[in-house]
Amino acid sequence: MSKKIIGRIDKADFPDLHLEDIAIKIDTGAYTSSIHCEDIHEENNQLHCKFLDKEHPDYDHKAFVFDNYNTITVRSSNGIAQKRYEIKSTIKIFGKTYKISLSLSDRKEMKFPVLIGRKFLNNKFIVDPQLKDISFNAQQRSL
Repeated sequence: MSKKIIGRIDKADFPDLHLEDIAIKIDTGAYTSSIHCEDIHEENNQLHCKFLDKEHPDYDHKAFVFDNYNTITVRSSNGIAQKRYEIKSTIKIFGKTYKISLSLSDRKEMKFPVLIGRKFLNNKFIVDPQLKDISFNAQQRSL
């Protein structure tokens, strides 16, 4: 299986979540991938949260409920371990849909609502930090 070249930033769809053209940042320093949301809480054996993306008013404060989720430990770049909820979902990039695990975190201080880590990138992509929006631009050309 040949690996696709991906740049440092791009846009992707998350079909299971009905989210389209979401800005993503590729981070080879991160193991897990994460998506920006808030008001994350468990209620009646379900996980509730609200996704946020100020670039997309339709998705801003969009409520989601998950029956299937895990709790994982994520270690930040400053070495602090944090418990987070993780969901299984899908991501569509380069016209192909892949399975992806996403930890839910408040990324309001971050520029990108989604961070894509090594766990997803491994065996699929080679990162060229000089490039950006390769998948998004290819999709625009095919419209």
